[in-house]
Amino acid sequence: MAYLVEGPIDAAALEAEVRTPAAGAVVVFTGTAREETRGKRVVRLFYEAYHGMAEKRLAEICEEARAAHGALRVTLRHRVGTVEIGEAAVVIAASAAHRAAAFDACRAVIEEVKRSAPLWKKEHYGDGSAWIGRGS
Repeated sequence: MAYLVEGPIDAAALEAEVRTPAAGAVVVFTGTAREETRGKRVVRLFYEAYHGMAEKRLAEICEEARAAHGALRVTLRHRVGTVEIGEAAVVIAASAAHRAAAFDACRAVIEEVKRSAPLWKKEHYGDGSAWIGRGS
């Protein structure tokens, strides 16, 4: 259950997706667009993706993290298009019987998304813009 979306992400809806009576913990991570990076003031972000490949890889990442960390359910939404400062660019939710597994699954997902998902980010500044590579 991993999707690319245009427009705002409903973190509460993702939390509800992973809730189950077997879960003693639900962790939700929200990655937001910040106003400064590498000493430059950011005006907005723009994300681009190869949709079919990206959604497939995002789903694999969620399943890998779920299995590796003993989580019950893991899901995510990642924005494409324009993301304004303060808005969520990515939301990840994980549930597990115990908190450590839920936290570990969330961390594993965001780290692997940054490392291997076919998503590209363009930062817009007051004086121009730049495409930023993976891992940013």
